[in-house]
Amino acid sequence: MQPETLRTASIIGTGSYAPDRVMTNADLEKIVETSDEWITTRTGIKERRIAGPEMTTSEMAARAALAAMENSGVKAEEIDLIICATVTPDMFFPNTACFVQTRIGAVNAACFDLSAACSGFLFGVETARAYIAAGTANTVLVIGADKLSSIVDWKDRNTCVLFGDGAGAAILRHREGSRGVMATRMGSNGGLAEILYIPGGGSAHPAGGPTSAENPVTIRMNGRETYKHAVTAMVEASQQVLADAGVTSSGIACFIPHQANLRIIEAIASRLDVSMDRFMINLDRYGNTSAAAVAIALDEANRTGRFKRGDKILMVVFGGGLTWAASVVEW
Repeated sequence: MQPETLRTASIIGTGSYAPDRVMTNADLEKIVETSDEWITTRTGIKERRIAGPEMTTSEMAARAALAAMENSGVKAEEIDLIICATVTPDMFFPNTACFVQTRIGAVNAACFDLSAACSGFLFGVETARAYIAAGTANTVLVIGADKLSSIVDWKDRNTCVLFGDGAGAAILRHREGSRGVMATRMGSNGGLAEILYIPGGGSAHPAGGPTSAENPVTIRMNGRETYKHAVTAMVEASQQVLADAGVTSSGIACFIPHQANLRIIEAIASRLDVSMDRFMINLDRYGNTSAAAVAIALDEANRTGRFKRGDKILMVVFGGGLTWAASVVEW
């Protein structure tokens, strides 16, 4: 829980962006050995959005940021920090947040990227809260954006059917009388890194280096182990953060989980004894968009009236690292 002596940080606006191109399960049947029935029954995904080769992560991120700025009434020059959570940066450096800054005209903002895979957006929200609480920043733009189509092995039917492209954003600021981000739990287990990872491209196996052929720059995943650890970590983090915030599950207006697999969400709902109709789910239309997934779901929930001012929401995520996080937020 956050000490009462520090400034609170509220999410005052949200935005999201997804590319126009829709890739359905039927489209995937044409390029890899799979079927709509196989994908749907195992994941709940029916389609995903795919960005064109000319579209970068920063462009998607900037479009989501502009939507969040409009939703919150915040002008570009008011933003003093931009945090972009991504595992598909435009390039190693400059950071993607710097490219976003230029695209939206946030000339007064400091910028950095954050890498926590699918957990990145909530890691970013908690980082923003800490900056605001300490008085180091007043208005923070947090973005989750990934172009996973650029790092998917389209011959691997176990992974290529899962992922899509998109971006989601939130603007945080102290709001008098609101508790904002009430509590957050984050965790990591680097000992399980090879359950979900990209082997090549970094300093261990540089792209184009002598071992690059054996370590491609594409996603590798042990699906069974990922499922097991995701359910356990997300349930425990949710239970812990509810206790930290002094809230019971019945006091949560909307649960917004990472949008990776419907079976994972159903398992979480069952263990928390919460009905599925209280969960925001859009993975059937977007697939897993990594750091963008919970951010896009948050924006859709906000814009469709799934909660109102003063309501409490719970967001929970899980990603490679392994990483996980849960936050209770008063809207």
